[in-house]
Amino acid sequence: MIDTDACREIIQTYVKHGWLLRRVLLTAKLRKSLGEASDELFGDVPLRNSDIDAAWFSRPPQHGEIAWEIRHLSETPYALLEYANEKAGDFEKKLHEVETRLMKTCSKK
Repeated sequence: MIDTDACREIIQTYVKHGWLLRRVLLTAKLRKSLGEASDELFGDVPLRNSDIDAAWFSRPPQHGEIAWEIRHLSETPYALLEYANEKAGDFEKKLHEVETRLMKTCSKK
């Protein structure tokens, strides 16, 4: 399981490259492991209980829709990228579909 320092490093790397942490999905196990450190790590970013540990990042578009990337919070780097319009009616559905793909892929490993 990933630790606090590794989570911090992932977030700092994304921020360094112009990404903004937008949402965090945590299993009960990782949430318990991080304890109070989750406040420092994630600030006021929405946390959601999940079957997978992952963080959603976004960055302003160069052209068109906003780039959203979901990064599996694990020692092995794995992420999926999606372009989405936050104002579209299917925005949440689109992100949920990407989360499902991430869960399926990571559960096969």
